[in-house]
Amino acid sequence: MITPEKSTRDALADAMGSLGSDFADLWVVDADSGSLSGAVGFAENFPERYCNCGMAEQQMALLASGLSLSGKKVIAVSQASFLVGRSYDQIRTAVAIPGLPVTFAATHAGVSCGEEGAVTQMIEDLALTRALPNFQVFAPSDYWSARHLLESSIQWEGPAYIRLGRISLPVIYSGSDRDFSPGGGRMLIEGTGVTICACGIMVHEALKAAEILSQQDLSAEVIDCYSVQPLPSQVILASVRRTGCCVVAEEHVSRGGLGEAVAALVARNYPVPVKFVSVEDRFGQSGKTEELREYYGLTGNEVVSAAVQAWTMRRR
Repeated sequence: MITPEKSTRDALADAMGSLGSDFADLWVVDADSGSLSGAVGFAENFPERYCNCGMAEQQMALLASGLSLSGKKVIAVSQASFLVGRSYDQIRTAVAIPGLPVTFAATHAGVSCGEEGAVTQMIEDLALTRALPNFQVFAPSDYWSARHLLESSIQWEGPAYIRLGRISLPVIYSGSDRDFSPGGGRMLIEGTGVTICACGIMVHEALKAAEILSQQDLSAEVIDCYSVQPLPSQVILASVRRTGCCVVAEEHVSRGGLGEAVAALVARNYPVPVKFVSVEDRFGQSGKTEELREYYGLTGNEVVSAAVQAWTMRRR
């Protein structure tokens, strides 16, 4: 059977229609990315509740804050590099500090912009948003997890950041599998040899790695850490107590993302060796997306290598 492929960005476009119908008080604010993100569909169906701020993410964040203060549900949409990079001060000051329930949907995250180069390849966003107190941060791994998180986020308390990419990925979950919440994580494969924590596109690479490792008689446990903040702490700690070692895979710089979050968690509670598969201390660059993933080592083979190294250092 062929597994269908869709991008997590597609989930945003498809969720807009149902959300607009279900919530009469939902507004979408956009920074001139509607045709790229799918927000244009919301604009066509609910023009009175849509505002295109133009290429001005700072103003978009402030407008989202004002609408939220007036009792509206708000989704703010833009490309990740511009949404976080341009408007961090406004997000922090006008949304995060007062704890307003605004959902920031960031498209084109990671290296998915490919040939557009370093400026548009946002691989520091998880670190920036994780640093904000009481800010929920999510990196879904497939279409359905992204869609369910988007549909649920507007009913949660406090601000949320959802990281979306434009790469088409195999579907892992189903439309009826709706159990995605802050602090949640999914055990995709059970094992006893090594824990692999992953988020976003790297969940798929972790699953490939687990299959290769099983052929080498190393049983890997794969956790989809779609909730980067708050972490699925109990799931991770229970796993590392079984395996004694851990690998964290993410399409992000090694500083401040899922890797450091997991490392800090286990250091405080049950210290075990932790290896990172991530982008090491550099910005992106121009190139085809698949070539960049190979160049930066964001592959299943790198996860396999890191898992073997972690296993040799494991806590016994």
